Amino acid sequence: MKPEQSERFYIEELFNKTQDKNILSAEKLEEVDKLTGDASTRRYYRIFTDKDSYVVCLDNPFNEEIEKHPFVGVQQFLEKNHVLVPGILDHNLSRGYLLEEDLGNQTFLNQLSMIENREEEFTAYKTIIDQLLQLHRIPMSAVDNPNLFLLKFDHTKFMDETRFTFKYFFNFFNKCQDEVLIKELEDLFDPIMKRLAAQKMVITHRDFHSRNIMVKNGKYIFIDFQDARWGIPQYDLVSLLEDCYYDISEENRERLKRYYYDNLDASIHAQKSYEEFDALYQDMTIQRVFKAVGSFCYIYNWRKDDRYLKYIGFAMEKLRRIMLGNPRYSELKKKLFQNYYAN
Repeated sequence: MKPEQSERFYIEELFNKTQDKNILSAEKLEEVDKLTGDASTRRYYRIFTDKDSYVVCLDNPFNEEIEKHPFVGVQQFLEKNHVLVPGILDHNLSRGYLLEEDLGNQTFLNQLSMIENREEEFTAYKTIIDQLLQLHRIPMSAVDNPNLFLLKFDHTKFMDETRFTFKYFFNFFNKCQDEVLIKELEDLFDPIMKRLAAQKMVITHRDFHSRNIMVKNGKYIFIDFQDARWGIPQYDLVSLLEDCYYDISEENRERLKRYYYDNLDASIHAQKSYEEFDALYQDMTIQRVFKAVGSFCYIYNWRKDDRYLKYIGFAMEKLRRIMLGNPRYSELKKKLFQNYYAN
């Protein structure tokens, strides 16, 4: 997609300033294409030179120290700790400009569409989980930038995200204004959030799904990690294996959960058994998927972007599957789905 002429001129100006620093100074800018945006407000452009291609990200201006920048700071930390992330070639943060490595167009979700059998599916996910384990093994003592990971998934954050879905899924999307029902649901979600918030935490990616993993030269590279924070290990694992965009086979889901558990030292997750780990995984699935439903509705309500609406039904049925037959969730399932199926 061709950018507006003013956008092209702006990109050219910024790229020229990059070259003034003797970065890519031997390359000639030939073309600028605007890329389809994600669910954020950032704008992305692919630029082509006579030798290679790169990605320009334009975001809000940032006038503080580079160590405080949410994307650059986390990128530098993850790269230092051997987590595969896109390289940053240059930046002008006061103008919201980042020049990044071009990872191409193939997301992990794209790759999954070409997978032929369950064993191939398992192998691909296992490779990604090995990298996720690398992230989750990073100790707190390795965080030498005091501006990083200042936030965590505590009870307040979990409940705020639950109320977010009440607002955008129930109130805006389903036109439900039953305050008594919302209060009853809030009370039923609360103990789940308390259990999750009480656990030992690791550095989490925060949005670890198949659209945020790029495939380049056979490697899986993590993107969109700027909101990384402390959370329980199951947070990222659920984001990957309970992805609202792709339904992994149940056999592989169970194999991969067990593989992750067996390869993360108990001193990191602090659960006494796989059964305890799995029970928290179920809790985390309910929180994570319910929040995703709210995000899909938010994007539609405020940005009029309907691309994510098709995932709501799948997400809700995933929640029903998790709750079905589990007495911890029986009352929540009844109240939640009586309303959902009635609308």
